[in-house]
Amino acid sequence: MAYKLLANCFMNELKLSVTKTSGFSAGFSTSAVRHDMGFIGLGNMGGHMAANLIKNENDLMVFDVNKEAVQLAVNAGATAAESPAEVAAHCTKIVTMLPSSPHVKEVYCGADGLLTRAKPGTLFLDSSTIDPSVSVLMEKMARSRQAVYMDAPVSGGIMAARDALLTFMVGGQYASFHPAEMVLKQMGRNIVYCGDVGTGQAAKICNNMLLAISMMGTAETINLGIKLGLDPTMLSKILNMSSGRCWASEVYNPCPGVLPGVPASNDYKGGFGTALMTKDLGLAQNAATEVKAATPLGSLAHQLYRLMTNGEYAEKDFSSAFKFIQQMQEKE
Repeated sequence: MAYKLLANCFMNELKLSVTKTSGFSAGFSTSAVRHDMGFIGLGNMGGHMAANLIKNENDLMVFDVNKEAVQLAVNAGATAAESPAEVAAHCTKIVTMLPSSPHVKEVYCGADGLLTRAKPGTLFLDSSTIDPSVSVLMEKMARSRQAVYMDAPVSGGIMAARDALLTFMVGGQYASFHPAEMVLKQMGRNIVYCGDVGTGQAAKICNNMLLAISMMGTAETINLGIKLGLDPTMLSKILNMSSGRCWASEVYNPCPGVLPGVPASNDYKGGFGTALMTKDLGLAQNAATEVKAATPLGSLAHQLYRLMTNGEYAEKDFSSAFKFIQQMQEKE
């Protein structure tokens, strides 16, 4: 599979070379303008991350299949590209923020992928949450083009993305960490070097497994308190000054009305989708199986989020676990 993808990248480059010598533009911009930075993937998180790069006065070129998301970035000062390849043709520092491993493979090695036009010395920072083995594969492919690929998944949620307070977990060659850090500091507060390529992804899937478990536990706890006659806001206050305190209870409370500005108080719209959390839990379980690590709670959380995804919660924020718990009791 790795050789097939690599061959695809090289064949695409050959085709582009032929079209350039014949005078055909292949749909790419002929502008000689160089852009400081590129960004691909303008979703709930990526849109805020790109906005912070623009705020830091970077000349940013962006791409996303969602034209409305691209237009928002353009309105903020970015330049739109027609494909990932066009971004690579103009930029030597590129951040990608994509939903899953197949999306990353397509953006980097597809017909109009980044590696078809990547310049030697280009720094790729992938903030997607994907299988660590895919990060290792992308690094090999980038290296074959004399480019640098580092995995740099994030944690913190949409509010941290908006306020440039994200935590980045970075994997890759240490010699490239400082220039990567200079880019990531514009979007986050904590930039942590984890080790070789793929270790950033390993740290991220461990973090998200714990997050999923704690969110489900917080939802169960607050629902139990309500059933026992407690006010959810008062109970959350107690939890957050006691040993039960966690990010799910304090920053991203799943009960509607307890905290303003979180998805739970907006019909669970926006934020981090349940389907994406289910995907991340699947990555964690695959990794656990591979290294023979016991993850009984992670496995159970995966099963519960799969039920949510297969039901009515796939596009809702993962904190809709609270609503799911309430729905479960109604069926009993």
